[in-house]
Formats: sequence, structure tokens, C-alpha cells
Amino acid sequence: MRLLRPILIAAGLALSLGAAACTEAEQEQTEASAERTAADAGNRLEAGAAQAGEVIEGGAMKAAQAVENVAGDAARSLEENQAEAAAEGRAGAIDPATDTRQQ
Repeated sequence: MRLLRPILIAAGLALSLGAAACTEAEQEQTEASAERTAADAGNRLEAGAAQAGEVIEGGAMKAAQAVENVAGDAARSLEENQAEAAAEGRAGAIDPATDTRQQ
């Protein structure tokens, strides 16, 4: 929203200056000024979009790391449970060391 404001101001400025310009030289100067202002606003918009992209990517990375950590914790817990069950000889348990199922 902060980036849209300079664009709207630039457009309004270009229109008001264009309407007030009387000579061809003044009109050309007004157009050049409006183009510079629009280019500046476009550059700011591009920089803001790039920054927003980095923030989103960083957040996605943190979320993926959290999921990875939780999945790792769950896998370790399940592996411990299966190792215990296999050591007790419970049918259907998989021994993590040998990857074989108890009969």
C-alpha cells in the first residue's frame, strides 16, 4: 500500500502539470518528469516486492525446518517403540536394527 501512494501521486502530478503546460517545451519537460517519477515508483515497487519475496521464503524455510524436526522426533519415538516391542518378541513389531518383522 505504501508503494501505491507514490505511483498515484506521480500520476496526479503528471496530469496536473500536463494540463498547466502551455508550450511544447513545457509539455516535453512535464512528460520527462512524469516518466522519471513513474520509473522511480516502479523501482521502489520492485524493491518492495523483492523484499516481500525474501520474507515469505524465509518464513517457508522456518516452517519446513519445524516440520522436519517434528517428523524426526516422531520417527525416533516410533523407532524406540518398535525396538522395545521387537526385543520383547511382540508379533508384528519391526526390529529397527535388522528391519525384520517379528512373527
